Amino acid sequence: MPKKKILVVDDEIELVELVKIRLESDGYEVLTANSGLEGLSKAAGEQPDLIILDISMAEMDGYTVIQKLREEPKTKNIPVIILTAYAKMKSLFELEGISDYIVKPFEPKDFLERVGKVLKKEE
Repeated sequence: MPKKKILVVDDEIELVELVKIRLESDGYEVLTANSGLEGLSKAAGEQPDLIILDISMAEMDGYTVIQKLREEPKTKNIPVIILTAYAKMKSLFELEGISDYIVKPFEPKDFLERVGKVLKKEE
């Protein structure tokens, strides 16, 4: 079975590296992007199985990225997990059709379990 491909989009470079290492150690292929624009480009070109997306980024926030992903036929069905420091925004994420959201800082074990659940739903 081929490795599941996950795109991590966050402008915190250290966090992206940490998440990448954690996911790779669990057997996933990981792509990274440090801005919303880069994330959109990689999502369209690479067709990942899942996108892990930060909401608050400088150049283009995560909400705009989600809207643009949903507008494109190639990316509209890719599940998205939001990575955020804002726990109180759950209902808004649900309205946007987000698969899950993870509040920073997170426990690595919980993080990997939630990623696994979303990918299993998509099979």
